[in-house]
Amino acid sequence: MNVDQFKALLKPVTDLVSSGAVEATLAEELNRRFPPGSETFDAIEKACHEAIAAGWMCANGEPGGPRWGRVIEPCEETGGLSVDVVDLTDLVGGLHSHPVGEVCMVMPITPGARFDGTDRGWCVFEPETSHHPTVTNGRALILYMLPEGRIDFAEPRK
Repeated sequence: MNVDQFKALLKPVTDLVSSGAVEATLAEELNRRFPPGSETFDAIEKACHEAIAAGWMCANGEPGGPRWGRVIEPCEETGGLSVDVVDLTDLVGGLHSHPVGEVCMVMPITPGARFDGTDRGWCVFEPETSHHPTVTNGRALILYMLPEGRIDFAEPRK
């Protein structure tokens, strides 16, 4: 699997996400159309694990620590969404906000791991929301899509 193949695999999801408003009901729609255990969800999850093993996904960070990386820049094929993947274990991340929203696919590696309270599945942060991304109860991969690739990081704490 390469980046272009991954982009094609994500197309049904990016088409849905980019076709409407980034709001709470989008999470319900994603969980209905692409639920955990579905062919699409499972294929994306498998591709993430294979791409990490191949070294082109989550290429930043140290082994055993948080790992991250932008996989796809906003482009026409994704409806203007960027795609990033992070690999986090029991972590409270830095505060950031979502000027135009954020759509996350949560893929626990440790059974029972959760991302901001969400287990395996989809969660959505509406425009102008902010949070400290938090993984509890173990390790999880989170694929997140940002309209226009926009994310704003808060000033560092002193």
